[in-house]
Amino acid sequence: MGQGGEPRRPQPRDEELGAAVARAQEGDETAFAVAYRIVQPGLLGYVRGLVGEDAEDVASDAWLEIARDLGRFRGDGAGFRGWTATIARHRALDHLRRQRVRPRAAQLEQDALELPGRHSTHDQALESLSTERALRLVRALPRDQAEAVLLRVVVGLDGPAAARVLGKRPGAVRTAAYRGLRRLARQLGAPGAADDRAGGVTDGGPPTPGGPG
Repeated sequence: MGQGGEPRRPQPRDEELGAAVARAQEGDETAFAVAYRIVQPGLLGYVRGLVGEDAEDVASDAWLEIARDLGRFRGDGAGFRGWTATIARHRALDHLRRQRVRPRAAQLEQDALELPGRHSTHDQALESLSTERALRLVRALPRDQAEAVLLRVVVGLDGPAAARVLGKRPGAVRTAAYRGLRRLARQLGAPGAADDRAGGVTDGGPPTPGGPG
């Protein structure tokens, strides 16, 4: 279970990632390369959603910091995804401050959208997008929804982990991701979207009345 009672949904390669990180911390360069290959597609997709065409440079800066501070990391594979996303976000925001441009949802890479199947209608809706349509629809989302979708679906973080990256409450991030994915599902006419609007989605849905925001 994640913090706040939300079940952690491990990514398919988190166990392999955690083992690779542990070996990399002992100086195994090949293991670090394995960790990089597992994390980089989602991380680059997230950074691209913030800075657009400068994503490669920003992600490279983030990986330099990740490599430098790797010995300080404590956690498993899922934790490493969150830690690297936090570093990448800081580098992206630094870049945007230098450019005097506010963070915005920009481009997504096609490979970042080719994710393992899940059971949520909203996740299936996003995974069915073509790259061109993904660019248009995700750019149209409010910033908080776009970034929450990127962290939850592209990077693969659970609600509490995404909240730590963004410095927000888990409930706020879950709600933003829910609303963003629901909007995408509606626009795509995904089967079951009407049920979701009626409250049929429980994972990542908005808080119940009287519950924490």
